[in-house]
Amino acid sequence: MLVFGSNIAVAAGDGALPAIAGIPIDFILFALTLLGVALFHHYTLQVALTGAVSIALYKIIFTRFKFGPGISGFLAHLGHEWVILANLFCLLTGFALLSRHFEKSHVPVILPKYLPDDWKGGFVLLAMVFVLSGFLDNIAAALIGGAMAHQLFKARVHIGFLAGIVAASNAGGAGSVIGDTTTTMMWLAGVSPLDVIEAYLPAVVTLLIVGYFAAKKQHAYSPIIKNSNLHTHVDWKRVGIVGLILIAAIATNVTINLTAPEKADHFPYIGVAVWVAILISVPIRRPDWELLPETAKGTIFLLSLVLCASMMPVEHLPAASWLTTLGLGFISSVFDNIPLTALAIKQGGYDWGFLAYAVGFGGSMIWFGSSAGVALSNMYPEARSVGLWLKHGWYIPVAYVAGYLVLLAVLGWHPHALHQATTATPAAVAR
Repeated sequence: MLVFGSNIAVAAGDGALPAIAGIPIDFILFALTLLGVALFHHYTLQVALTGAVSIALYKIIFTRFKFGPGISGFLAHLGHEWVILANLFCLLTGFALLSRHFEKSHVPVILPKYLPDDWKGGFVLLAMVFVLSGFLDNIAAALIGGAMAHQLFKARVHIGFLAGIVAASNAGGAGSVIGDTTTTMMWLAGVSPLDVIEAYLPAVVTLLIVGYFAAKKQHAYSPIIKNSNLHTHVDWKRVGIVGLILIAAIATNVTINLTAPEKADHFPYIGVAVWVAILISVPIRRPDWELLPETAKGTIFLLSLVLCASMMPVEHLPAASWLTTLGLGFISSVFDNIPLTALAIKQGGYDWGFLAYAVGFGGSMIWFGSSAGVALSNMYPEARSVGLWLKHGWYIPVAYVAGYLVLLAVLGWHPHALHQATTATPAAVAR
């Protein structure tokens, strides 16, 4: 591909991006990386790292980066992206420890007392994840949901239900400007929270569809435990640690966005805040440090894909319309939604509620399509199969289209102009 790319580059001679059948080779290399992840799911880390190195070498040798050509352009690119990558690393590893704290608090053990015994118990669990994600980080919501499912179903959690947890967490954050990085980016660019909140209409539709089929599938695979341990006592100190970590993340995010959003690109404030909270809590309850090596592998895999996506020429996407926005949802299942959203904000002409729903929920269709999916796969490695995810989570793309059509029929496509001339940079926190 590199040799072929050089021939095309020479032949072009007019400054245009080298392309095959009109598709820039950058996208082709990224597609091959994602295809490798899908086909060789036992070697996802190696495939992702190979893809990142290949794309970087291709751009260094044959084209250029946004900030310049060659190695200097690549280093400048890394200098621009390192905050997002660092925040992602801190959040994914930190929330893995948070999830274990929550599991050891014994709160999941006593939940069966308050949930229905049949399939509706799984549905209510997914609804809880949906609500949590509206005001918490959706990575945390997915991991908390995974921890609860581990207890409620005796560690036998169906991959279709895992997909449901990811879908519920992504849907729950789609209509909230603090529930997802993409909606926070819109908010910082001047989009009203009232323009984004309409995404909850299709999000609720997806919850009803996904929740029903996922809960039914889980109940047939492993029913919810019917009797909790009457002598189980909640470890309120661990619950307090969970609250401390979440408050640290939310408070830092809100403070930066409200007081100095221009600083969000200069330092990984949110990720550092999470780890400060974790370290402060060590004397109270020891975290399960043993989780970190395996969690780090999954995190580096995600960072490799994010780096690949950041090097793509996203300016080649089509103009805004309700149809192209629908397509962005499918693209976001394999393409990082942060650059997609940044481009959409630059382009303007979008109905922000449609965009928030599409890029927020669309990543649920494949396990590595969202940070929540990657985080949950660290807890359940069997989820790292695109084939099984699509086979058992078939109702997620169906729900996505159904929710989108409901939004289109009820509210209609009403593109908005930005409320301010300049666009803010993405909040450096991954959802």
